[in-house]
Amino acid sequence: MTDETDFSRFYEANNVNWSERALIHRNDTTGMYSIEKFLNGGDVLCATEAAEIGDVSGLSILHLQCHFGMDTLSLARRGAEVTGLDFSANAVAEARKLAAHAGLEARFVEGNLYDAPDLIAGRFDRVYVTWGAINWLPDVFRWAEIVAHFLKPGGSLYLAEGHPVAECFDQVGEEIRPTFHWRTPQAEPLSFDEEISYAGTETIRNTRTYEWIHPISDVLNALIGAGLTIRRFTEHETLPWKLFPMMVPAGGSLFRLPDHIPVFPLSYSLDAAKPDSIA
Repeated sequence: MTDETDFSRFYEANNVNWSERALIHRNDTTGMYSIEKFLNGGDVLCATEAAEIGDVSGLSILHLQCHFGMDTLSLARRGAEVTGLDFSANAVAEARKLAAHAGLEARFVEGNLYDAPDLIAGRFDRVYVTWGAINWLPDVFRWAEIVAHFLKPGGSLYLAEGHPVAECFDQVGEEIRPTFHWRTPQAEPLSFDEEISYAGTETIRNTRTYEWIHPISDVLNALIGAGLTIRRFTEHETLPWKLFPMMVPAGGSLFRLPDHIPVFPLSYSLDAAKPDSIA
């Protein structure tokens, strides 16, 4: 971390909340995770990463903050050798059950992302991080160092995330208004209390969570500072969840703003590579 703040209470609150969510999401009562489709052999990656990740057959991939493993196992079904890391014991347990049910080979590890170098050995062809991941991390610069640590020379990061511009807004009535600052101080995270998850109907007991908005400049500079080369950066007008209740289906398991709202970026994706010459 880059300051002296004790982040343990934020980490523990998020952990107990996401441990509840893991069980709710695995039940998939809303169908958002398309688990039945996946178990029937379907591909459940949303259109953004499906169009961008290319052929992963034969690649070793580390999926950081993998939740209960849906995307991890989708990569395995596409022929990758996968390892998933998540901080929730429930999520990891459900990921292992899901892998067994689907008959797919995968390794899942429980632990704090910042402890990952002590938990997982080896280097990978690709590190994979998608959708609502880095907003749970106070220090994006340390995250980038960990990504670089796990990449083989010539390996790459695939990142797809909610756009920090969109994260500064909230829907109030029928309007979208600026609500949050564009950069969240590490020691002063945004706090939220939600009794119902975005992908379930059951009530959450441990409602409090803490999040950080990381400007794109911080993400890019963190990766560059960690020795990676940005090879592609793309902004998108879609997201795989309804950040704002007014959003409408856009196809490919994605959502967009309705026609009467001026368009602004809702997500971004990038490819960043570790040079061959760096060991």
